[in-house]
Amino acid sequence: MRVGYLGPEGTFTQEAALTAPAADSLELIPCATIYDTVMAVHDGSVDRAVVPIENSLEGSVSATLDTLAFETDGVTIVAETVLPIHQCLIAQDAIPLEEIEVVISHPQGNAQCARFIRSRLPQARVMTSDSTADAVRLVSERIRHRWAAIGTKLAADLYGCQVLNASIEDLAGNETRFVWLAPTGAPAGLPGAGEPRGPWKTAVVFWGAGSEAPGWLVTCLGELSSRGVNMTRIESRPRRQGLGRYMFFIDLEGRDDEPHLVEALAALAGHVEVLRSLGSFPAA
Repeated sequence: MRVGYLGPEGTFTQEAALTAPAADSLELIPCATIYDTVMAVHDGSVDRAVVPIENSLEGSVSATLDTLAFETDGVTIVAETVLPIHQCLIAQDAIPLEEIEVVISHPQGNAQCARFIRSRLPQARVMTSDSTADAVRLVSERIRHRWAAIGTKLAADLYGCQVLNASIEDLAGNETRFVWLAPTGAPAGLPGAGEPRGPWKTAVVFWGAGSEAPGWLVTCLGELSSRGVNMTRIESRPRRQGLGRYMFFIDLEGRDDEPHLVEALAALAGHVEVLRSLGSFPAA
């Protein structure tokens, strides 16, 4: 099975992919961006893909949500993985922190370590990269520059760099939820996990048709609560049609073929312009 992930080698997304029960039999394909990773499933160049969708410190990953909502309706979430995140400060060689001129990482990496950067690297210019591993790669290629990256120990090992400080995230318990994507209609579950068991989760996105009316969102969510459907997450994102126009991503407890959930989603559909399922899958 060919599995795309946000690359290059050494990202947390690769680590998440390697937690699958069948990891040894997977052909892991690094992709340049989250968009590229999702669309690799859409165009059939990979069988599955892994992308980050939510971090416990910084919230949802907008690139994942927007690509699933705007760019494709032929890709579905089939599983999720929760990975503890431990960020490292990485450089080519051991250098004093006060001599570091630039610190670079993915925006989520920089945000998760903002306090460390402010207190320990006040002189450093903060830059962003497409991934934490790409940041480490860039640092490894610098010549006579005092740059440091925020990334994984795996990336430090892969690119021949040195960890200056480990576990520099601002808060303990930092976790990221990753989702596994497949073509619509593919069976749910992690590769090699066998028949899915345990609690299920269903993810949907909806928007429009009365959204500017008072109480519209309350009415929509009432269709869920009145039927005993528990919502575990809600996120709003701009619809790219001007200010004040939003779409809503929600995660619900339950499988999408359970009668009470089927009835609740049908009732919700009566209040919105668009209601799309993003997947029904075993909860991590």
